[in-house]
Amino acid sequence: MNVLLMAYGTPYTPEEIEPYYTDIRRGRRPSEELLKELEERYAAIGKSPLNEITLAQAIRLQALLNLEAPAYPKRLLGPFGPRTPQGPARVYVGTKHWHPSIGEAIAAMHEDGVKRAVAIVAAPHYSLRSVAEYKEKVEQALKALPEPMEFLWVESYEAHPGLIAAYARRLEEAIWRLQEPRKAAYVFTAHSIPLSAVERGDPYPRQVERTAELIAKRLALPRFSVAYQSAGRTPEPWLGPDINEHLRALREEGYAEVVVQAVGFPADHLEVYYDLDLEAQATAREVGLRLLRARSLNADLDYIQVLKDLVEEAWLR
Repeated sequence: MNVLLMAYGTPYTPEEIEPYYTDIRRGRRPSEELLKELEERYAAIGKSPLNEITLAQAIRLQALLNLEAPAYPKRLLGPFGPRTPQGPARVYVGTKHWHPSIGEAIAAMHEDGVKRAVAIVAAPHYSLRSVAEYKEKVEQALKALPEPMEFLWVESYEAHPGLIAAYARRLEEAIWRLQEPRKAAYVFTAHSIPLSAVERGDPYPRQVERTAELIAKRLALPRFSVAYQSAGRTPEPWLGPDINEHLRALREEGYAEVVVQAVGFPADHLEVYYDLDLEAQATAREVGLRLLRARSLNADLDYIQVLKDLVEEAWLR
């Protein structure tokens, strides 16, 4: 069994920020103003741990897949033999905007003789601006190969019971730190996308809301809401409400405490550390709100178990 685990990627050093940002902008170099802003954000958080977390996810997923080999039903036997893993499971890492890139990962898979693999993104929700773009990267890389390679896709897993349980467990930890839980507001966040994508029928907002609803139901939350963060620096409108505007509205409604959970981001990275821990926290202090953020899933075993379940299910299709 072979797996391509994909994530957004992040620069390792300050010198890599400009080429990284250029890649995000599809080869267009950012203006000095935009570049300086991003450099300042990275400087403010110290360093994004996303690359290290993604590698840890891959190592633990590979270990778990090899530790608990799945049972393959007889119905999968066919004229070419059983559809079972050939040798031990191996997980390759490919990032969307940095190194190792998706193209580099697929080239390595080809060199290793991989013919069939599961492709999964470390993000639960499908979007035209996220998973669809990862698929484009994979298709581009496949065109460069002399031989075909089959990918079995996990496109979304917003309602996976294990994912909901993992998020709920971390949200409950934050709830224990509240002074008056029954009077607090609970906000689930995800990365914003352009409204134009939503108008084209992107399922992303519905999937984010579904995740939020299931977590809230599991914990019997008296109230909850969904907000978005990290909107792009473009003139077009992006999906809202923005988390900072939402926090101000919650204070006007009389709330004194709020728990925020970034359900669109399994791993800690720039958008979690800066947009929530610094920017949103500053907004909360400004308006007189006590803000608590539920910790991320990162490479914890309960999240790796979710990825394992999804990979095995895809492999057996």
